[in-house]
Amino acid sequence: MEHIIQSIVENQKVFFASGKTKSISFRIEQLQLLKKAFLKHQKNLEAALKLDLNKGETEAYSTEIGVTIAEIEHNLKHIKEWAAPKHITTPLFFMPGKSELYYEPYGVSLVIAPWNYPVKNLFGPVLGAITAGNTCVLKPSEVSENTSIAIKNMVDEFFDPNFMAVVEGGVQETSQLLSHRFDYIFFTGGTEIGKIIYAQAAKHLTPITLELGGKSPTIIDKDIDLTVTARRLCWGKFLNAGQTCVAPDYFLVHNDIKDQLIEKIKSVLIEFYGKDPSQSADYGRIISNKHFHRIKKLIDGEVVFGGETNEEQRYIAPTLINNVSADAKVMQEEIFGPLMPFIGYDSIEEAITFINNRENPLALYLFSRNRSVQKKIINEISSGGICINETIMHMASSYMPFGGVGNSGFGSYNGWFGFETFSHKKPVMKRSFWFDVKQKYVPYTKAKTAFIKFALKRLM
Repeated sequence: MEHIIQSIVENQKVFFASGKTKSISFRIEQLQLLKKAFLKHQKNLEAALKLDLNKGETEAYSTEIGVTIAEIEHNLKHIKEWAAPKHITTPLFFMPGKSELYYEPYGVSLVIAPWNYPVKNLFGPVLGAITAGNTCVLKPSEVSENTSIAIKNMVDEFFDPNFMAVVEGGVQETSQLLSHRFDYIFFTGGTEIGKIIYAQAAKHLTPITLELGGKSPTIIDKDIDLTVTARRLCWGKFLNAGQTCVAPDYFLVHNDIKDQLIEKIKSVLIEFYGKDPSQSADYGRIISNKHFHRIKKLIDGEVVFGGETNEEQRYIAPTLINNVSADAKVMQEEIFGPLMPFIGYDSIEEAITFINNRENPLALYLFSRNRSVQKKIINEISSGGICINETIMHMASSYMPFGGVGNSGFGSYNGWFGFETFSHKKPVMKRSFWFDVKQKYVPYTKAKTAFIKFALKRLM
């Protein structure tokens, strides 16, 4: 495999050096080709997602395939505008002159994807790379094996490997990829693996984006619509059986309404999945036995709903755990599964302190009608993104950046922000030969120095 990887990387470097990818028409052709590929392979991708994660057709389309096609169309609509040089202000001191920003591609990019949304979290960044004019090496996760195969078959059919190629495999293949010098690396996954990727990128001084995870908290104030809140919490938490990087991880609920909310969530879960969620066509499965056992060990304490498991099916029921302590097992790591731990609070300051004593989350959710509470949360808690009175939806907007902060990663993508991530912003200043400011030249005199000081203070 090493010689194959070396050949792919070297050939993509040659292809990029040809300048072909800098053509906007070429990029548009590739985006159109990607849309065509998705439309042709939609059923294959849906079947693979069903095998790997038991994703139903609607969920597979709305969270993986359809949303990616919509993003392709969004990028096609805006690419000419994004890629055009941007006029920026030229200070008076530098006049007559003109200043612009040019967006140029980095070169050969490497996109390493996770297994939980193996289509969306691969092609979301890839869209930014293509739109910006880079070539791409795609590394899907080996854990979602069937989807990895389907993706490779699709890309191999539609794309020149000198422009876009898929490398399958596990840790060994990823290590071999990282031994090569890429021009940009984009990684989505866990924090510990992210640190390893970051260290490898540093050996070549390769710029990198890390989309990591962490425990995304949800604060539920007492001033809410109980039914709507319960539905949105259940949708966001149990989508993909909880295997979502921005899933609400734990729930800080005002003590005045905590028991009411839990009862409402119970009824919503029956409404969504029936009395036996294992029979629901819309309820997912855990990706592997390893993750099944990891999540099962976290089911402890005051279980008030669910708790059933089936190892053969990799099934873990939607599970509610009440009155969880800060040192409980379920609070020590990102759950990444269908467990809902509840912690009561009496004041919003108490909830804020609880969150701020932990690592920066990738997402923060607040349910409250109180605008002063909303403002307080926005101003006092640092997180990758915030969604108020909803879950997960913020990351799906092509007009908003999606990314982390601190331990949840850095850099962002989606729409323009993906294009920007994969582009070097090159400033260009053009001056005229007319009106040469002689005061900037040596030898310096007191008069020249006085002029420079005046100009820098007054004319910038």
